[in-house]
Amino acid sequence: MAGHSKWANIQHRKGRQDAARSKLFSKLAKEITVAAKMGDPDPDKNPRLRLAVKEAKANSVPKDVITRAINKSQAGEGDDYVEIRYEGYGPGGVAVIVEALTDNRNRTASNVRSIFGKNGGNLGETGSVSFMFDRKGQILYPAAAGDDDAVMEAAIEAGAEDVESSEEGHVIWTEATDLAEVSNGLEEALGEAESTKLVWKPQTDTPVDLDAARTLFKLIAALEDDDDVQSVTANFDVTDEIMAELDA
Repeated sequence: MAGHSKWANIQHRKGRQDAARSKLFSKLAKEITVAAKMGDPDPDKNPRLRLAVKEAKANSVPKDVITRAINKSQAGEGDDYVEIRYEGYGPGGVAVIVEALTDNRNRTASNVRSIFGKNGGNLGETGSVSFMFDRKGQILYPAAAGDDDAVMEAAIEAGAEDVESSEEGHVIWTEATDLAEVSNGLEEALGEAESTKLVWKPQTDTPVDLDAARTLFKLIAALEDDDDVQSVTANFDVTDEIMAELDA
């Protein structure tokens, strides 16, 4: 999604990447623990765990951290975690989906509601915005993985649904249930991906002006900074000109 690519870029350029690294590792490790607890602790026998480990490796999470996260599931940790999805609207009418893993529903709900309220948003009911998104598998490869035709051919052979190629790289889309299988096929043809995960893909994007974008990015940053929040998806569309102003 273009919006998410731009959001990642502005985070990087403003120097927040290093500060967020430890928090990212923690969230990826939590997903590994929960995935291992909900199924087999062997990634080869547990598709969700296999994807979680693959995503962790793609983000340079050390092997010992991954191993500890799996071992925690067998030691009883992660028993109390529940998955919760929050939905609402951000500045400019942008639809926002927040996914969390928490051991305290009241704490997380209170935090998320407060963050929405303090940053120009409104938390809605479950289902209030998710109908505007499709649940899809998303696999990212750098441009160096191959030219457009080679990546398209590999994606079709692996059973992918669609491919979007640009100078920044290749975004390969799959049905949610096909992500693990397509990912394995692509890995044989193109090598290890930069990212492999389930996402909410907007059906349409919502254009936002400078003021709305500025407040929206504060909302997203605050949500992502919460320890219980695993992912934040928003259907915003920000022009390059506005992005340049925000980055100035």
